[in-house]
Amino acid sequence: MSDTRIQVPVVAEKGRIGTWLSMLWADKLAFLAALFLLIALLCAILGPWLMGDIATKQNLRGRNAPPFDLSRGWAYVLGADALGRPLLARIVVAARVTLLVAASAVAASAIVGCVLGLIAGYSRKRAAQWIMRLGDVIMSFPSLLLAVIVLYMLEPSVANIVLVLAITRIPVYLRTTRAEVLEVRERMFVSAAKVMGASDSRIIFRHILPVVLPTLVTIATLDFAFVMLAESSLSFLGIGIQPPEISWGLMVAQGRQYLTTAWWLSFWPGLAIILTTLSLNLLSNWMRIALDPAQRWRLEMKGRKND
Repeated sequence: MSDTRIQVPVVAEKGRIGTWLSMLWADKLAFLAALFLLIALLCAILGPWLMGDIATKQNLRGRNAPPFDLSRGWAYVLGADALGRPLLARIVVAARVTLLVAASAVAASAIVGCVLGLIAGYSRKRAAQWIMRLGDVIMSFPSLLLAVIVLYMLEPSVANIVLVLAITRIPVYLRTTRAEVLEVRERMFVSAAKVMGASDSRIIFRHILPVVLPTLVTIATLDFAFVMLAESSLSFLGIGIQPPEISWGLMVAQGRQYLTTAWWLSFWPGLAIILTTLSLNLLSNWMRIALDPAQRWRLEMKGRKND
């Protein structure tokens, strides 16, 4: 008898989650980036609960203690700041504010910009032109300069920083979504939905949005890195996060006056910013390929070879 076996697709064998993990493992740099971001996320969630007391405990005898000196305990492996507080604990705790500000600003700007972009791209009414002019007005101001001006006028706080950064990033999603919708709305499946009597809201959110969403997710990943750097820059200038809150940018600013005598005060939080930004860029590059059906086969082929 001939051996007749049913060839089960790889996607069916592994499942959707297994397929994505296999594609992520196919790109080792993206896998390491995702792993680092997962660690940073866990630090943001669990850090204040696990190390909140250690991060605020002062020890003036250990002022500017050098790194890799474990005589005072494992918490001082990265050294201590000007008040003797362990840098490792403070970096872990500061991850919450840094990532929270970036995530909130990106989420708010993405939602508002996406909705406005869908309306401006699908509608042929005069309101669409007004929406685009609004985006042009916001883009006419340099985003960081606008944030500096507004935060000088308002009280520097987490809410105000999120609001300012979100407003400055809305045009990015607005213009991208509109450009995508202008192309997608001319496709056959949209025309078929109109013939079937589907409402405009159903066509936009049921048929057009799923096609546009992968591009927006990729842009949001890159924009997360930009917003995090912007928040760090504002904190470095002294108009961002204010004590007793701590962020990586604020830690870099606080160590600025000790650069010649205690370089580690600014080096370690700066390294955390660099690694997070680099990881986001690597993951964004992977997502650009993984979310594109025309290029996804490359990662799928590598995943099958690894299996």
